[in-house]
Amino acid sequence: MTHQSMILTNNLYAEDYNLWIEKTASLLKNKQFLELELENLIEEIESMGRSEKNVLKSNLRVLIMHLLKYKFQPQNRSNSWLYTIYEHRQRLQETFLDSPSLKGYYLEVLDNCYQHARKEASIETGLPLSIFPQDNPFSSDEILDADFFPV
Repeated sequence: MTHQSMILTNNLYAEDYNLWIEKTASLLKNKQFLELELENLIEEIESMGRSEKNVLKSNLRVLIMHLLKYKFQPQNRSNSWLYTIYEHRQRLQETFLDSPSLKGYYLEVLDNCYQHARKEASIETGLPLSIFPQDNPFSSDEILDADFFPV
């Protein structure tokens, strides 16, 4: 790759991200590896992994928060809460189907996500934080179990 074409590729990455993606995919398909702009490609691949992990954590926090609300505000249970619990369980299950290795990450971040969900549940419900247990009352399997609803 000439210095001039490297500058053009770097500019393309900064100026038209979608076109850069298309060009990079084309270069990969055509096995034109020497034409690839590796720094940006590596950055994008690493970013994809971080993004998947962030989405997992977000879905997990929302799910746990709704399980806590369901458990500690039984008088306010609604179809909306049931739908949210179902939806975020499905999102997590689909994530694990697409990337089974993220199941280990799920277990790794579960406690931290619980602590955030606990605070979010307190803020959203107006209940004191102390109402929600310091330790996660749900097992990792219960959280994902489509038939589990806390009592």
